[in-house]
Amino acid sequence: MKLSVPGKPYWWQWPTMLSLDAPAVAVLWQSLIAHVAGGPLRWHHRFVLGTSVWLAYAADRWIEGWRLAPGQVRTQRHFFYQRARWPIALLWLAILVTAVGTARQFLTRHEFLAGLLLLLPVLVYLLSHQLAHRTHRWRAPKELCVATLLTGGVALFPCTQPGAALQPALVALGLFALLCFTNCVLISTWEREVDAMHGQTSLALQFDRASRHSRLLPWIAAIAAGIIALTLKQPYRIAALCAMGSALLLGAVDLVERRSGWQLARVLADAVLLTPLIPLLAGLWS
Repeated sequence: MKLSVPGKPYWWQWPTMLSLDAPAVAVLWQSLIAHVAGGPLRWHHRFVLGTSVWLAYAADRWIEGWRLAPGQVRTQRHFFYQRARWPIALLWLAILVTAVGTARQFLTRHEFLAGLLLLLPVLVYLLSHQLAHRTHRWRAPKELCVATLLTGGVALFPCTQPGAALQPALVALGLFALLCFTNCVLISTWEREVDAMHGQTSLALQFDRASRHSRLLPWIAAIAAGIIALTLKQPYRIAALCAMGSALLLGAVDLVERRSGWQLARVLADAVLLTPLIPLLAGLWS
């Protein structure tokens, strides 16, 4: 694989470059988890989660772009954050103030404190993986950290609503966590050379032998979700079907990655996690 930063990004790279894909995935799965748990959400729950995920991803890429020399950058997303460093910093601060203000104004005290508890491991992750332990051989795999933190964010508000059914919510969250981990592991496999050039440790670089089997993960996730969809009724089934669809699509993206290229595969890996959009548009929940 030839690594280079294209002079001009493709149109389909912009959602990833602007860090919009992860917030979209998080908000959709948050809505699905809320439907499964039977705890309706308000607009501010979605807004706080979406902006929080964007702030975390943007901060991670901003720090990465700041650390790297221009000639080191091998992805359009990091090149964008390096090139537009200060406008993005100002936008980041504006969104931070807006998100905090919205949280203080509309969240309950219980929800606000729960959000602060989740903020701590996010900050620890950013400081550890981008600064203190960036190249440490035995640091916690970033793929596991990202999947855990994103799942925690998605779970936060649906599971803290009064009367929420936690058992089906936890099953759906388990499937979402497996999808997130699979997504991150596959990306680390495709971008192995990118991480090496960036001086970034990844699961594929840390555990080379285990990473060879990582391409089984989407099929394992699909089988697990399929079993749940076949054996359990609503509200489990809708989440299981969405997870199975995403897992199968992740497996398909991985199969064609060598032909399509790692840049397109990177974008599609997040896009295929948007399967909850299908039942939402079909009116299966509001």
